[in-house]
Amino acid sequence: MNPILIEVPESFETDRLLIRMPRKGDGEAVHAAIEASLEELKPWMEFAHLDQTVDDVEVNLRQAIADFILRTNLRYLVFEKESGRFIASSGLQRINWSIPKFEIGYWAVTNETGKGYVTEAVEGLSRVAFSQLGAKRIEIRCDSDNHASRRVAEKAGFRLEAVLEQEGLRVDGGGTKDTCVFVRLT
Repeated sequence: MNPILIEVPESFETDRLLIRMPRKGDGEAVHAAIEASLEELKPWMEFAHLDQTVDDVEVNLRQAIADFILRTNLRYLVFEKESGRFIASSGLQRINWSIPKFEIGYWAVTNETGKGYVTEAVEGLSRVAFSQLGAKRIEIRCDSDNHASRRVAEKAGFRLEAVLEQEGLRVDGGGTKDTCVFVRLT
């Protein structure tokens, strides 16, 4: 089956969160969140090293909308239901529809960390991937030094499958990094 024909929810809810695909106009809120969180994002996220404008982020989100439609990358934005505050960006990436297999990536606004929102979003994305998209395997990959990301994976029920030693370069220019691969299977 052509992946474009696969029904993928554009939005869904968890207990506290509204999780939805990006929309035109989301660039301003996401840009503000990135700017407010730069110091915490820089060790782990390449995009945090770019000098981005609101328009740059808006262009990136519009590309994410196109990728979502093409089913090549399913980015979601995470909002607290009660207040409507933007909390995090997450999604299903590195998709292999023939298995099907997904990787979940995420980052959170600094002042929203430590509240369990990202774990809740990862659990929600996992439910969607398994129950609606037929996932056989979901991975979370993170720098072995990113203890917050590792805790999210563990709290969301993923098990550490491997540590890939000197697998890549650190985004902050600090040499090589080891990558943890966490997994959940059906």
